[in-house]
Amino acid sequence: MTTDTRKSDTRFGKLLVVLNLLIPGALLAWDAARRQLGVNGVNYALHTTGLMALICLLLTLLVTPLRKVTGWNALIAVRRSLGLYAFFYTAVHFTIFFVFDRALSVASTVHEILSRRYLLIGFAGLLLMVPLALTSTSGMVMRLGAKRWKALHRLSYLVAIAGALHYYLLVKSDTRQPLAFAFVLAMLLGFRVVRYASDRRKIRPAPGPAFGPGLSRAPGAPPPAAHWSGELRVARVFDETPDVRTIRLMNVDGGELPFRYQPGQYLNLALVVDGQRVNRSYTIASSPTRAHYCEVTVKRSAAGPGSRHLHEVVREGSRLKVSAPAGRFVFTGQESDRVVLIAGGVGITPLMSMVRYLTDRCWPGSIDLVFSVRTQTDLIFWEELGYLRRRFANLHVCATLTKETGTDWAGERGTITKELLTRVVPDLTHAPIFLCGPDGMMTAMRGLLTELGVPEAAVKTEAFVSPASAAAPISAAGEAAAKLLDGTSGQLEGEAGSVRFERSGRIFEMPASLTILETAEAAGVEIPFECRSGICGQCKTRLLAGRVRMESEDALSAADKARGLILACQAHPLGAVTVDA
Repeated sequence: MTTDTRKSDTRFGKLLVVLNLLIPGALLAWDAARRQLGVNGVNYALHTTGLMALICLLLTLLVTPLRKVTGWNALIAVRRSLGLYAFFYTAVHFTIFFVFDRALSVASTVHEILSRRYLLIGFAGLLLMVPLALTSTSGMVMRLGAKRWKALHRLSYLVAIAGALHYYLLVKSDTRQPLAFAFVLAMLLGFRVVRYASDRRKIRPAPGPAFGPGLSRAPGAPPPAAHWSGELRVARVFDETPDVRTIRLMNVDGGELPFRYQPGQYLNLALVVDGQRVNRSYTIASSPTRAHYCEVTVKRSAAGPGSRHLHEVVREGSRLKVSAPAGRFVFTGQESDRVVLIAGGVGITPLMSMVRYLTDRCWPGSIDLVFSVRTQTDLIFWEELGYLRRRFANLHVCATLTKETGTDWAGERGTITKELLTRVVPDLTHAPIFLCGPDGMMTAMRGLLTELGVPEAAVKTEAFVSPASAAAPISAAGEAAAKLLDGTSGQLEGEAGSVRFERSGRIFEMPASLTILETAEAAGVEIPFECRSGICGQCKTRLLAGRVRMESEDALSAADKARGLILACQAHPLGAVTVDA
């Protein structure tokens, strides 16, 4: 299905919902105009609008669990429409009461609300819906920020409870219908409670094994932070292969790490390379059970200033500015009783963190690791994997070499194929699969897994890329392929630009080597971010004017691009630009 087709389907779905929910109101207005609402038309209109308001509220709350169960992410597109209809029918419900039952008398209406408990509860629900309706636009999401917007819209839970309670207290005899609404509401809210508790368990750091050095917390030591930024000391540097090295980072003051992380997450490094700041994200290869250090394993790239700096300049005793942890590419063993890990090259690093964590904790589930590299000299962690495999019968490792010409390799050769996977990994379709490697390998593997019948939701991916140098020139071919918001080619990267931050009212001149996020930091303008690699999407910002070039736009959906969103961490301005920040 093409992007245009998906967008068309989404628009049609929203239109279908809008029209269907408008029909009851239109029929009610038509019958009212023809005076065909029955003997007590006011009560009939109040009952109909109140019922529609409750139905829309429950449908709004149904979107999230239905999306989780079915995987139909397009459902999210109609949630705000449902919420606005709930407000619309509630407002009409109150208007009918105020105009026809209270004869437009404010004093009578206030007295009636204060003297009847069910009216007070219902009116409170209506008041709570006002800020939800006013902020149900994409512009308000951007203005408030996703975190604050989500927190505000949790008021919908209270609104739904108030609506169900209002209906129950209103009914004098037959309470079956309000109780049915209350039951459905309890199920929907219960789903959220269970999901919240499950998510809390997943992010809670598991205690380390009670054996071995560095695996337990010192008595009386404060718990490490979940999110942290500061300096760490390079304690050791290990050469894994001729172009891959592992850097062990420890607390500057000794003791445990000042943060906790989960197997598969990454940290962000703020490096100073040739006098310019370079921000890069690297996955943590060590196990969270090792509380006193963490390790990143980095492959040297000729086009990557960050990796070159870590290989050529950083030594034992160096200090690095770090913010950590981040990322949702995580497996702790609680999610399933088996896991399949597929790695390409240095993409093995987050998967190695999982292997180390699971074996440190003597996890009883099955671990299948399939590892593809070019030659034997590119096999990272190979000796350690052999060591672990001999001690843990539940760890199965298969490595295949794509360009090995020697005769001393007795293992697999060639790329990872369907035949290889079905031979070395039993019941492939009945396990979560974690996939990390170069873009080309990941694309090919996703297609291959789909052909094997693996559900798309079972495949978790982590893009393992090293962004090119910001100062690298753009060739004619590269310029044509550069990702511009409006799809046209622009000026070369060497030209400087200026950024106007609309909401902050600041204009900042910037060299072309800086991204909009880096410019914002220099100008004191706050733009939230996590990975700085164009993966997490936390730094999405609206481009109001001008054009930008982005090295990566993986975190932008077709809908994001249509709304003019860019990734501030990846966007280099092509001349003067204005952003909503």
